[in-house]
Amino acid sequence: MTLDHPFLPQPATGPGGAAAPPYGTAPRDDAARRAELAAFLRSRRERITPEQVGLPRGARRRTPGLRREEVAHLGAVGVTWYTWLEQARDIHVSPQVLDAVARALLLDRAERSHLFALAGAVDPMPGRECTGVTRELRQILEQLTPFPAVVQNSRFDILAYNRTYGRLLCDLDALPEEDRNCMWLAFTHPEWRAGVGDLEATMRVMAAKFRASMAEHVAEPAWKALVARLTEASPEFREIWAQHEVIRPVSSVKLFRHPRVGALELTATSLWTGPNPGPKLLSYTPVDETSRERLEQLAAEPAALAAV
Repeated sequence: MTLDHPFLPQPATGPGGAAAPPYGTAPRDDAARRAELAAFLRSRRERITPEQVGLPRGARRRTPGLRREEVAHLGAVGVTWYTWLEQARDIHVSPQVLDAVARALLLDRAERSHLFALAGAVDPMPGRECTGVTRELRQILEQLTPFPAVVQNSRFDILAYNRTYGRLLCDLDALPEEDRNCMWLAFTHPEWRAGVGDLEATMRVMAAKFRASMAEHVAEPAWKALVARLTEASPEFREIWAQHEVIRPVSSVKLFRHPRVGALELTATSLWTGPNPGPKLLSYTPVDETSRERLEQLAAEPAALAAV
């Protein structure tokens, strides 16, 4: 194996190019950071199913999620080097390798930033989002038009959507990507909030679902950052969050009020995009013919009018 290949991690070196201290003798903070990186990579790898990335499951799979060699294959990096990362070895990893690993593990923006921070590297493309929304899934979203449809994760991040959903509650295309989160919009965005039929019930249900999902992600920076951001921005969120509610039954029929096409009664349907909970496709179908006609009108609007 050639060590100076631009897509392979480079051996650790000290000042003047001298060999770095052997594995196990690095400063304690570096060792802790490498251990955190290793644990983070394992957790991301184990949450992805083979089917999500187009790999066969096989009859003898015992590993939860992907195998290390599968991640290495998907990212076109060396199996040994990736294994050493998960073993917290003292190696230096190039930004190209970290980018490839981020794409292979379907990391979102916050997770990608966390990966580069733990690795002590500068992200060459800090705006890149590795949402795991495949071309095929995006085609499904568009084929559902004029029915609104969106792919979101358990943190309520909006990963992809069709043009009807993008116009349903506000102009999503006009929002910065960091604001494309249903929790953030429900608690802070005036136009989004005005379009939700029963806003108070919706906020409570969303916060309860978010809290239930967060039980498995309490130490993850992206989740904590969103809670902190909402706590600072919204008194309503602070009040609801302090009540520690966890999911209550709610009707699947939603009422939306659009400023141009009028009221819409829609039934929400959720479909997991893989065999295990993760990103889901949420679609809305009309309850009556009036809502159907209004959805068709909304989907047919020129982009300039939809943005008004």
